[in-house]
Amino acid sequence: MAATGQTRSIDLDGRSVPVALRRNGRARRLIIRLKPGRGNGEADGISVTLPPGAKEADAIRFVEEKKGWVLASLASLTPKVPFDDGTVIPFLGTDYPIRRVSGKRGGVWIEDGEICVSGRHEHVPRRVRDWIKREARRLIASKVKQKAGVLGVRAGRVTLRDTRSRWGSCASNGNLSFSWRLALAPEFVLDYVVAHEVAHLVEHNHGPGFWALVDSLTDRGKEGRRWLRRSGETLHRYG
Repeated sequence: MAATGQTRSIDLDGRSVPVALRRNGRARRLIIRLKPGRGNGEADGISVTLPPGAKEADAIRFVEEKKGWVLASLASLTPKVPFDDGTVIPFLGTDYPIRRVSGKRGGVWIEDGEICVSGRHEHVPRRVRDWIKREARRLIASKVKQKAGVLGVRAGRVTLRDTRSRWGSCASNGNLSFSWRLALAPEFVLDYVVAHEVAHLVEHNHGPGFWALVDSLTDRGKEGRRWLRRSGETLHRYG
């Protein structure tokens, strides 16, 4: 069996596709996901999660059986979009062009349908990224407080990260972690993820009681889950 985290390439109809193999002791079946490259020459590919007992050959056969989906999904990926002057990025699901404003001080703000950024050109990407993170923290922290109050529980520390494997998590001590990229998605998606993790403060499973709590905390939970399954990977194309 290949070591956890090993990446190899397989040929699918003449295209060399990187396949990252990962073993998960809690997985019940083979799971295949898109794995967009992060730039610097890294190619788009896929990851395959293997349950206990599965072999590398099983994973490769599974990819070959799903090659139609794999190739179509890779073809649908859009190029990476930098946080730079003139590019268009989503914020809470709405597309905004980034515009550098010379001769002004004030950091980053939205005005006339644009994300305006003051300062030197080379500072634009960092300032936009930092602004999105601040907005994500503000929105998420507010929603965590409100939803925890509804359930009568107290949330722990809220942290933001840039993870691919999950959009949010809840630790056993009540600390919550979220992807700052949720600020790029429609707000109902962010709201669903916060509801999901806050519900774990009460229900530490995914049983019927848990999903009932989620539905009590957000109005568009099912729609949020569908959006993340279909479009969540696109959020990693920005920045």
